[in-house]
Amino acid sequence: MTWTTIRFALAAATLGAAPQIALGQQAGPTAGQAPTGPAQIEARQSAGFGSYLAEGGRALYMFTADPKGSSGCYDACAQAWPPVLTQGQPSAGQGVDKSKLGTIQRKDGAMQVTYNGMPLYLFVKDQSAGSTAGQEIHGFGGEWYLVSPSGEKIEKKR
Repeated sequence: MTWTTIRFALAAATLGAAPQIALGQQAGPTAGQAPTGPAQIEARQSAGFGSYLAEGGRALYMFTADPKGSSGCYDACAQAWPPVLTQGQPSAGQGVDKSKLGTIQRKDGAMQVTYNGMPLYLFVKDQSAGSTAGQEIHGFGGEWYLVSPSGEKIEKKR
């Protein structure tokens, strides 16, 4: 994925043409809206990447520029990479280690889900369950990776 693609996604988001992104629950609010309940984090399987974290079937990512326990993705970054928000403690689905789930408070007061201390994000271009278009993208001062159930970044296809 190139900067041109990311810029296009940001332009679409700015113009209101961004796809709806579920946060908080499978049928939760769209990006920028408050979640209506606890986020439900699950493990999904992919032939290309093995097991990775997801919410409502949508792949979840970590950002290498984030220090553990803090988010540095705001404004244009958060439009392309919406944070996974929760109301209450996130729920661990099958294959997810509940002890690794947590939350941090964002600058706007919203609660963002963390896993193994790293904030979790969706990618605006992942428009359907199983899509992993955000894997290994370089942007906003860091790299974006799928997260394994062990809490590590997934760097390469298997």
